[in-house]
Amino acid sequence: MRITLKEVEHVAKLSRLELSPAEKEEYTKDLNSILGYMEMLNKVETTDVEPTAHVLPLKNVLREDKLHTTLAKELALANAPEAEDGCFKVPKII
Repeated sequence: MRITLKEVEHVAKLSRLELSPAEKEEYTKDLNSILGYMEMLNKVETTDVEPTAHVLPLKNVLREDKLHTTLAKELALANAPEAEDGCFKVPKII
């Protein structure tokens, strides 16, 4: 698949980009180069390759949940600029 100059101009228009004729030619060449590499990757045999999300076998290390005492509501609200009905009062944002 090849990208044409007309397609680059169309994408630039949709993106609200003003490109010079030299830039249009350069982007056409660059995009075609990228697509060439993608065509090479499509030819690679991957039938026995297991899908992965990461190249290394990483997993999250999580701590065990433990119950503990929490901060008292009155103490948490002690330094709040404003509180109402036991909650932080913040400005309304629309």
